[in-house]
Amino acid sequence: MQELPLRVPGDHPLNGTLTLPAGRLPAPAVLIASGSGPLDRDSDHRRARFGVARQLAHALAAGGLASFRYDKRGVGESPGNWRAVGLFDNVDDLGRARDALASRDEVDADRILLAGHSEGAILAAALAGRGAPTAGLVLLSMSATRGDDLLLWQARHIAPTLPAPVRGLLRLLRVDLTARVAANHDRIRATTTDVARIGGARINARWHREFLAHDPREDLRRITVPVLALTGDKDLQVDPADLPVIEATALGPVTTVLAPDVTHTLRTQPRPPSLSAYKEEIRRPVNQDVLAAVVTWCREVTGLT
Repeated sequence: MQELPLRVPGDHPLNGTLTLPAGRLPAPAVLIASGSGPLDRDSDHRRARFGVARQLAHALAAGGLASFRYDKRGVGESPGNWRAVGLFDNVDDLGRARDALASRDEVDADRILLAGHSEGAILAAALAGRGAPTAGLVLLSMSATRGDDLLLWQARHIAPTLPAPVRGLLRLLRVDLTARVAANHDRIRATTTDVARIGGARINARWHREFLAHDPREDLRRITVPVLALTGDKDLQVDPADLPVIEATALGPVTTVLAPDVTHTLRTQPRPPSLSAYKEEIRRPVNQDVLAAVVTWCREVTGLT
């Protein structure tokens, strides 16, 4: 395996890592998009090293596939302000990254797949829905629900997993978490700036406005290439029941995988899932069966097997 720097040019340059497999080149390649928020090319946050993109890239290289992963705007070595970037700016950036990857001599431009985790999967589906050239999609922890409905679903499912003292305090204060989230949605929709202060915190308001209104099913209805959709059955941020929705909505052949005991971090969790367990989960590697399923599918779709 060899890793090289690769820069995506333009008004908003992006810096990332091109990972090449040992052996014959040019190779089929996978463009990897990370989840939401200020994540770098490895899917790491300054407070949480998720490492999904890095571990996926290395697994793909071992399977004979190249890959490219990049720092989002305003993160790592990519300049900009991540809070001022909208959801569809991120789709544009993914498209520019695809073009940069396709221009490399080490890559077979006719065999480029798009892969994403969480928001990254939404970006991959949106780019493919625009008609960007791709040989297939890998959608990890992909929502097939309109953004505002997804966030309400999260609130309903996360609330029971909060620590007992927190749940007790919410009851004492008569705080309905789902109602609070819905009220914040109304505040966000009323904003007009890229960045706004909601509940005392500065948020990327334009991203939120676009995400709340976005329905990934509209993109899925335009996708005709092969799709692998994989979600853990203990995911608290994406409804595992969206897997059959993806299968029924996309026009191309769809393979779905419901990973047992796997959470949104793509790690195994034998105990009941909770956001508080993420800190412990990310100390361990991504579930090896998840990585193996992705690599095997990518090899099959690109003709390596």
